[in-house]
Amino acid sequence: MDILDSIRQGLSEDAPVREVRRGLSWTAVVSRRCGLASTMTQGGCCHEAAGREGSLTEMSARELIRYGIEGGTAKRSLALAALNSLLDLDPHRHADIEGLELVKKFAKGKNISVIGHFPNLEGLAREAENLWIIEKQPRPGDHPEEKGSDFLPRSDIVVISSTTLINNTLAGILALAREGSVKMLLGPSTPLSPRLFDYGIDLLAGSVVTDPQPVLQSVGEGASFIQLKKKGGIRFVTLVRNHDDILRRLAP
Repeated sequence: MDILDSIRQGLSEDAPVREVRRGLSWTAVVSRRCGLASTMTQGGCCHEAAGREGSLTEMSARELIRYGIEGGTAKRSLALAALNSLLDLDPHRHADIEGLELVKKFAKGKNISVIGHFPNLEGLAREAENLWIIEKQPRPGDHPEEKGSDFLPRSDIVVISSTTLINNTLAGILALAREGSVKMLLGPSTPLSPRLFDYGIDLLAGSVVTDPQPVLQSVGEGASFIQLKKKGGIRFVTLVRNHDDILRRLAP
């Protein structure tokens, strides 16, 4: 099951692609608005089979999503950025809160799995009973991805990097998660689409570009997300499917 393609099929809007930036860390596509996704490559290689690169702004956003989904990992980064460029969401109707800060409110005494190595996990580790970080390229203290089958069924909360939509591993992770666990999709690439709630995800913690110009400049200069946020033009946004239900499921 390709969840990224499922979200694409649920889109009702389209718009011309007005600009594409592919930086070292981030990919940006501008259509209805500016959408971001992590720049990922296959096996560390930035070159894939020749396609329509050089004429991407001749497509609509939906055409670019489909083109990217059918390609390799780098093209799926394009697809996710194009998808995010079509999702029209007013950031001022939602709290400007970073996703891990929200998880900390639920974390006391819980077993938590984090898929992907995020910065500043120390505070979450202090609250949790157990914090298991599962990574494709584990650092000291992390666990390799094959250990997911051990930890995910034991976890009360599962925090999943939105890059799993790019490498198409999200469906397998959700299948391993314990029924009733609380699941968050986290990261600036996260599509803020309620359609993801249909897959059992409870929280979508992503970002919205509020001022494209400084963001596009920083993307083109290879900036990290921390640098992007510092320059301005980006706001954190978190969507919650059902807050009361989350509290009920995590009650002692």
